[in-house]
Amino acid sequence: MKAKFISTSLLVVLLLGWGGFYYPWLWPLLVLALLIIYLGLSDLYQTQHSLRRNFPIVGRMRWLAEWLRPKVLQYFVESDTSGTPYNRLSRNVIYQRAKKVNDTTPFGTQLNVYDVGYEWLNHSIAPLPPHKIDHHPRVKVGGPDCKQPYSASIFNVSAMSYGSLSKNAILALNAGAKRGGFAHNTGEGGLSPYHLEPGGDVIWQIGTGYFSCRHADGTFSYEAFAERAQHPNVKMIEVKLSQGAKPGHGGILPASKVTDEIAKIRLVEKGKDVLSPPYHTAFSTPEELVNFIKKLRELSGGKPIGFKLCIGQKSQFLSICKAMLKHNCFADFITVDGGEGGTGAAPLEFSNSVGMPLRDALAFVSDALNGFGIKKHIKIIASGKVHTGFDLVKNFALGADMCNGARAMMLALGCIQALECNTNKCPTGVATQDPKLYSGLDVSDKHVRVANYQSETIKAAVELMAAAGIDHPDHLHRSHIYRRVSANQIQTYAEMYPHVLKSSLLEAPYPKDWELLVMEAQAESFDTAIKYA
Repeated sequence: MKAKFISTSLLVVLLLGWGGFYYPWLWPLLVLALLIIYLGLSDLYQTQHSLRRNFPIVGRMRWLAEWLRPKVLQYFVESDTSGTPYNRLSRNVIYQRAKKVNDTTPFGTQLNVYDVGYEWLNHSIAPLPPHKIDHHPRVKVGGPDCKQPYSASIFNVSAMSYGSLSKNAILALNAGAKRGGFAHNTGEGGLSPYHLEPGGDVIWQIGTGYFSCRHADGTFSYEAFAERAQHPNVKMIEVKLSQGAKPGHGGILPASKVTDEIAKIRLVEKGKDVLSPPYHTAFSTPEELVNFIKKLRELSGGKPIGFKLCIGQKSQFLSICKAMLKHNCFADFITVDGGEGGTGAAPLEFSNSVGMPLRDALAFVSDALNGFGIKKHIKIIASGKVHTGFDLVKNFALGADMCNGARAMMLALGCIQALECNTNKCPTGVATQDPKLYSGLDVSDKHVRVANYQSETIKAAVELMAAAGIDHPDHLHRSHIYRRVSANQIQTYAEMYPHVLKSSLLEAPYPKDWELLVMEAQAESFDTAIKYA
């Protein structure tokens, strides 16, 4: 891009300069051309904005549009694809925090507090002073069988694969994790050199395609897993059962993104679409899943092993709980992915209409683990449109121990939501394998923004808790969060999601609304134990 721009600029200047000797009216055009060339060169050599590096001059139109939007085009953009007012506000907060600029807002509340769905945290008349707050809370992940427990941040990078994202994007995310002391989930696309090179902590996700740990026929390879799981940067391993953006549906990496390098990393064939089946072949029952987790823990040297899922049929999750109890073997963590989670590309019906939303799923999983008396062994990670400090606080109140963010981390990288993720033409170089595009994403600049965003978001969450008189996420509970459920009715999360008493699911009588679910669940199969006519 640089060479093409410079050579074209020189040609234009020479032509206008030569023509100016014969046609004086060309001199103003030469001055204008020099000004444009100066702006173009400044775009090409700056590192803060990938869009301007990839598209000098033209890329500036984005900022012109942002400047015009609130002044001229407000009527039109209210119906654009940028999301609800809350999503637009949280997106702006992400950009501001990534750049460490002032994120305060003039004229107060930007949302209508009387709209159904409005949520808030009730503050304390005696907020905590700074010296009584844990400003950098950590979570110890590792149950009784874990030999290498991991001290995790309360906010980490959620699953995004190399292949879907560019190598520069992965490098920036992992370098940001290294700088900020948090973890980076690889996504199901395999463990690449770009996840390891910067030295950040890694959560290796293993999906149904078993990338980086598979045989040629696509089945799981315990040998390949053991070799990679021993890497010191790999702190935890996550088995993906389902994904919030497309639960029950396999993934696809288009052939256009399958380079020689990606084929080598994933252990797949170049030049073909890479398909992940919607189900696992290494196990097919709850008990087999528990035994699979046990074996992975042994092969990894005792590192934390967990699984990720979007809640669907509730009794099937209870079946996993029963299997863990039966074998006295527990996952070290469970990642709960909400049905509102995002992806580069998924069928519309799956994105919009399949999978339980995060808040409902999180409350259910927390209650189920508590009801079976096994929550003490298992940490819960919440994932699904986690953008702000208040998102963290709400998830902690519902039972999460820590949170993951994907979309927000992409925005911190410079994503402008161009919706080109599945075309290999991402203009900011985030979700593309085109070197002409991803070379515009400067790792040295973007990794700082990722670290800034994560740090500032935790800071906001800690300040919110302090305002409520709470010194640690563990002390948040459901009665702290309020939600408007109608024009004149308010409920706390505790009223919306009543707690299940500890160990109350171990024997009858079971709590209201749980009896049939517990009776349907069986450790031996994901099928329901009760047969209906």
